[in-house]
Amino acid sequence: MTPIAAALDQVAPRLRRLRAQRGVTLTALAEVTGISKSTLSRLETGQRRPSLELLLPLAQAYRVPLDELVGAPDVGDPRIRLKPRRVNGRTVIPLTRQPDGMQAWKIVVPRTKNKPEPRTHDGYEWLYVLSGRMRLVLGDHDLVLGPGEVAEFDTTVPHWFGSTGEAPAEILSLFSRQGESMHVRTTSRP
Repeated sequence: MTPIAAALDQVAPRLRRLRAQRGVTLTALAEVTGISKSTLSRLETGQRRPSLELLLPLAQAYRVPLDELVGAPDVGDPRIRLKPRRVNGRTVIPLTRQPDGMQAWKIVVPRTKNKPEPRTHDGYEWLYVLSGRMRLVLGDHDLVLGPGEVAEFDTTVPHWFGSTGEAPAEILSLFSRQGESMHVRTTSRP
């Protein structure tokens, strides 16, 4: 069997595993991708060979690189190519690739992003100030954090974070939609 044929044979179990991990039905996936339920089923059972036209919408729906679906071999370049994007006037750089579970971002907040707009959503967030000074409005609290300081909070509490207006702030954000808080170990285990 050629390496390409072997890689294509592994696409079906990868697709099944991804759908099971995400808890998505074939019907829901068909609606999102525009691929018929029967075609999706045949892809997952290996009865249909995957094509680029089928794999691209699946990669987009699962929010994974196409390489992950086909099991592309690692390349020699170890650099990670992060793709920054603009979100609400901030530069957001994703540091994790999985949409489920713990998510990490580096966020650069411009100094002009200093008007509080509190919001709520499910989850738990942990913020670490890398540089600059960050203003955090959390419920009735209005705090300013500097480099090296950390805040952790339940995101169902109205919250907002941004710049103090003095300079941009760089922040490391860890977020979990399931609501897990961080666990800090203060002593080493024997």
